[in-house]
Amino acid sequence: MFTGLIEEQGVITDIRKSTEGMELTVKCSKILDGTVKGSSICINGACQTVTELGKDYIKVQASNETLSVTNYNDMKKGDIVNLERALTLNKRIDGHIVSGHIDCVAEFNGSKDDGFSKTFYFKLPENFSKYVIYKGSIAVNGVSLTVASVENNIFSVELIPSTLKEVNLTNLKKGDKVNIETDLFAKYVEKIFNSKDNNSKINYNFLAENGFV
Repeated sequence: MFTGLIEEQGVITDIRKSTEGMELTVKCSKILDGTVKGSSICINGACQTVTELGKDYIKVQASNETLSVTNYNDMKKGDIVNLERALTLNKRIDGHIVSGHIDCVAEFNGSKDDGFSKTFYFKLPENFSKYVIYKGSIAVNGVSLTVASVENNIFSVELIPSTLKEVNLTNLKKGDKVNIETDLFAKYVEKIFNSKDNNSKINYNFLAENGFV
């Protein structure tokens, strides 16, 4: 599990593709502290297992399943990626609970300056927009953010200057794809709510009365 608070921006130095997936080499420094072979590292929001590490790099192997739901196929040497080590239980969760399991990719629609902050707009696949709510949490390329607005399948987030310096979202160009992880708890509620064997008290009226819909 992760928090969505980016610890470091790494640089992709090598990409090797095969029928089995993709091997990535990422140059980094801060996240190497405490990392061993087998550690989980969140790279652009996707949880990956370290298969090799050296004094200034890690290697991971992304499966074809990962490639099918992330922007990893668009990666190239020199790209900057967001990095975070796995959450420890003695650490404050200042972001939100991020599993590192990507739901889909979204398209960057542009941004605008709002004086102090900057607003970024993204277009989601239609079937994932139901998990995004105003003031809810969302992870974009692994960054824990609060939804500033949502209309149909377009949502926005606002980033303050200090966050912009720490993440790779400032490098986005219109049409670029980003990795999206929606709220984990929303998917559990949906499954319980739609289950044919649902014997719990969770129903539409319960959700409405408690401010969830």
